[in-house]
Amino acid sequence: MLGVGSYAFRWHVGIGDRVSEAPISAMAMLEAVAERGVRLLQYADNLPLHRLPGSEIDALKARADALGMVLELGMTGCDRASVETYLDLAGRLGVGLLRIAPTAEESARDNAAIAGLLDAVTPSCRDAGVMLAVENHFHLPSPRLVDILDRVDGAVVGVCLDVANSIACREWPDDTIGMLAARAVNLHLKDYRIALDPHGVGCSVVGTPLGDGVMDIGAVFDALSRHGRRLNTILEHWLPWQGSFAASQAEELTWLDRSIAAARRIDAIH
Repeated sequence: MLGVGSYAFRWHVGIGDRVSEAPISAMAMLEAVAERGVRLLQYADNLPLHRLPGSEIDALKARADALGMVLELGMTGCDRASVETYLDLAGRLGVGLLRIAPTAEESARDNAAIAGLLDAVTPSCRDAGVMLAVENHFHLPSPRLVDILDRVDGAVVGVCLDVANSIACREWPDDTIGMLAARAVNLHLKDYRIALDPHGVGCSVVGTPLGDGVMDIGAVFDALSRHGRRLNTILEHWLPWQGSFAASQAEELTWLDRSIAAARRIDAIH
């Protein structure tokens, strides 16, 4: 199923020291995704639902049901208390997948210690009927993630495969996908280009709308298909700051519309 992640709305929410005066609400984001004919929304840690009052969670669930929307959740950190909080939210919202990104501090621990953190929450995930999807984030190279997952229950814990994040770990996407496709239970799809410095001083990895960059989208789905993986596909993008919230938010919606249109042209996404 094709979906959108809340990181496709990063400038609508605000991030780091750039905080919008009127950040988009969880409900407004749901409506924006539904208006585009997409029926899956993954709320990640840039819009942490655990901070919302219970009445807003209940209203979100009711509206998602009315719209025929499927929800997924995302969080940062593997500590048991936080995961239990999100499993409770998953039960209230009817969510079956929780994407988790280990923190930089957690990622600095050895593989056995990280596996221990995951092991501590797998019984609760199993009881809740929730799949835990560990994302290959900026601090955790894919070979380590494979070793960690070898140590935990694969029926409950898999990979949220982000096709571009691991560039930060000195991995090219083809290598990341090759290592993680067999364990993937969720897909974060984005595109990028290599921008040469105009003065010849190196280069930068710069986000683009899906289909406008150098990512071989077909190869992603070919790799998943070889392992019998047909996953919910969550669209994200790395839109650079455009100088103001008004400009960044307008461009964000343009990129989202272009990425949705590109995804719909790919037969592997329905």
